[in-house]
Amino acid sequence: MGTLIDTSVLVAAQRDQIDLSRVAASQPAEPVAIPAICAAELLHGPYRLRHAVARSRAEQRVEQLIASFPVIAFDLDMARVHAQLGAELAEKGTLVGTHDLLIAATAVWLDYRIATHDLRSFPKIRGLDVVKW
Repeated sequence: MGTLIDTSVLVAAQRDQIDLSRVAASQPAEPVAIPAICAAELLHGPYRLRHAVARSRAEQRVEQLIASFPVIAFDLDMARVHAQLGAELAEKGTLVGTHDLLIAATAVWLDYRIATHDLRSFPKIRGLDVVKW
């Protein structure tokens, strides 16, 4: 089993709230990756900055962080899992954000756990192994 790193962990690492390299290195010899949607979430911040110099610096920091891990693309198999999980949650009346559901579907399809710094959404989704980093 591998580990998918949620955006909340990456943001915590950017804010020096956790040492991401230490935490990732403490994991068993298993793959650790970032879902593509998390890369998009991280890149959103720099792109919103108005000043070109600040935007460029922030974008470089995000790109360095993203380059530290393999990035998993979302594909049709994951889309099917996403649809199924979304339907199950809707039937229960449980709300989970679209991006978190994309991350969860990726993890379920790959049989990976999710490492998160925020335990609001992921524990609501069946079939996930969720760890707090």
